[in-house]
Formats: sequence, structure tokens, C-alpha cells
Amino acid sequence: MTPTLSLSIDLLKQPSITPNDHDCQNILADFLGKLGFDCEFMYFGDPNDDGKNAQVKNLYAKKRGTDPNAPHLCFLGHTDVVPVGDEKLWRYPPFGATVADGYLWGRGASDMKTAIASFAVACQTFIAKHPNHRGDISLLITADEEGVAINGTHKVALALAKRGERMDYCLVGEPSSSATLGDVIKNGRRGSLGGRLTITGKQGHIAYPHLAVNPIHHLAPALLELINTTWDNGNEYFPATSLQISNINAGTGATNVIPNSVDVLFNFRFCTQSSAETLKAKTHAILDKHLKDSKADYEIEWSLSGEPFLTPKGEFVNAVVSAIKDITGTDTQLSTSGGTSDGRFIAPIMNAQVVELGVLNDTIHQIDEKVAVDDLEKLTLIYENILTQLVI
Repeated sequence: MTPTLSLSIDLLKQPSITPNDHDCQNILADFLGKLGFDCEFMYFGDPNDDGKNAQVKNLYAKKRGTDPNAPHLCFLGHTDVVPVGDEKLWRYPPFGATVADGYLWGRGASDMKTAIASFAVACQTFIAKHPNHRGDISLLITADEEGVAINGTHKVALALAKRGERMDYCLVGEPSSSATLGDVIKNGRRGSLGGRLTITGKQGHIAYPHLAVNPIHHLAPALLELINTTWDNGNEYFPATSLQISNINAGTGATNVIPNSVDVLFNFRFCTQSSAETLKAKTHAILDKHLKDSKADYEIEWSLSGEPFLTPKGEFVNAVVSAIKDITGTDTQLSTSGGTSDGRFIAPIMNAQVVELGVLNDTIHQIDEKVAVDDLEKLTLIYENILTQLVI
């Protein structure tokens, strides 16, 4: 059994459902400590809270190089996983870490415990070959990525920045690959801006509409303009900003009552051509146009999950692309598609270049999540190649 597979199995056997790390970070700290990493556990949140502000355990492990001016490469990942659902539907136990048919099966196999194992083993091999490496190497591992992401990477990055830590490159182990290992890497992500729109009218009997104010009727024309608006045209790295409506709720359940209010949940996935503030301003302008002379009122509760970030083509992207080519022969594609990742915290707070590279994403969050065993060894070699290019 290879070191990467062995460490992956150890991590996959831990039932680390968000935000419980279980024993994953202890396993990693023990492994990395033997390589000369200084391992620091950073706790944020309330240990007595089992809700959104639950305490989260984070690991920041760093091995300093010989030259303080040389680049610092940080590997970023998360040990927490999503719930498994009905365990009886799984081919193998979700926390059994079963090797069968050329795959490693289990929750977190692709998202993203195996990438973390590849991080660690790549560091082990690299340090053995280059004990006097110039640049710093670190691993930032959280147990709060799949959940609310309040007390994880965001808080760690703020603490590191406050004490003057510098980070040049951040490699995120999220499963970026599509059909073959390394065929896609993420060199940026769209921002995510959510909103809860409430339009308030006046409840009444549908037979006497002149005595009521129907908020749904006032919503309809405004909503039509919102969904037909071109917010921007994107750019060479990003698709155009998209507005999507996810929920509309109104009514008492009765068929003869005009509701008092209607609630709409919506989300912008936006590129670097727009900002949260410009999107908010345009949204309010459209709603004001349709509602300012009406008897209905509205309010919006905004929630910004992350600003867009981009690492353009340059030294870091080129190193990742060439490492993939050297190990797999694949010509990789740059992409900014998909949801958000913890890279959204590192890019603005640490002012670091961020690239995401991991295994295939075809079974993430699914029953029978799995990863090809051969891909683990290749991914470890790719990570080691990147280290050799950037911090030697």
C-alpha cells in the first residue's frame, strides 16, 4: 500500500461530518510534525453552541524555508464532509474506506480527504529530496467548509494576516477534474450574493381586491425585469453574471385570501465585471421603479458569501499546468465555473494567488463517492512537481 493510499484510508475512516473534524487533523499533525512542520490548532466559535457558531478545529502547519524572501506555497483543504444519507444505499460502508475495483470508496474520497493525503505525502517526498528548500510550505486545513464556513478558513486567514503572515500561492485541493485527472483546474471563482426579498401589501378577500393590496401582483413585473436584465457580459475568464430565483413563498393556503406578503429567495453568481454593491444598486433601482408609486413596500436582506477572485495566467498557473502535463500528459483547461470554495477567503485576505486542483468531481456528495486509486498517486506527483517549481 502506498503512503498516499494509506493516509487517505486513515482519514476516510473518520466520520468527520461538518463541523466535527473527529481525529483527522490529529492524524495530519502527527504525520507533518515528523517532517519538521510546526503544527498549530486554531479554534474558533463557541464550544457550547451546536448551531451556526459551533466551535471549529483548524490546523495550520508550516515548515519554513531557508530564504524568508522566497515564495510561500500553502495547501488548502477541509476534513469535514457532508452527511452520508441512508447508509443502506451505499455499496460499501461510507466510513469503511474500502479499496475495490481500482477505487477507494467512502464519504470524502473525492471531496476532499484524498487530496489532503496527497498534499502531505507530496511534502514528505519533496522535503526528503530538498531538505534545504528556500520557500515556506504550509497546510491550512479546516473542518468548516461544507457548512456555514464561519469559523474555518475565513477566521484562520484573518488571524494569519493580523500577525503578519505572508502567503504567495495557495493550492486548493477541491475536486476540479472533470473526465480525467487534471483536465480542468480552477483559477478563479464567481462571487455569491444572496438576497431575501419581502414585498408587503395588505391581506384581503379576493372578491374585494380594491380593499387589499396583492403583493404577488406587484412582484410579477419587477421579477420579470430582474430575470431579463443583463447584469454584465463576463470576460475571457468568467461567464456573464447570473441571477437565479430559488424560492417564492406566499399565501395562507386558502384559495380566497389575498396574501399580506410574498418572500423571494434569489442569488447572484457574479464575475469580476460586477461587484456586490453594483448588483445591489441595480436591483434596488428596478424594484423602486416598479413599486415606488404602489401601495406595496419591499425590503431586502442581503448575504454576501464571497467576492469573485481570479488568478490570471502567470508563474503559479503555469507551474500547475506544466506539472499536470509532465505527470499525466494532459493539456489542462482553465475554468472559473462551479460554486464557491474557501479560496474566496484566501485571495482577498492574504492577497495570494489561488488555484484549485484535485481529483474527479463526478461522485462528490453522492452515495458511493469514490476516487480512482491510480489518480491518488498521480496527484501526489503533480503536487510534488509544483513544489519543486515554486519553493526549491
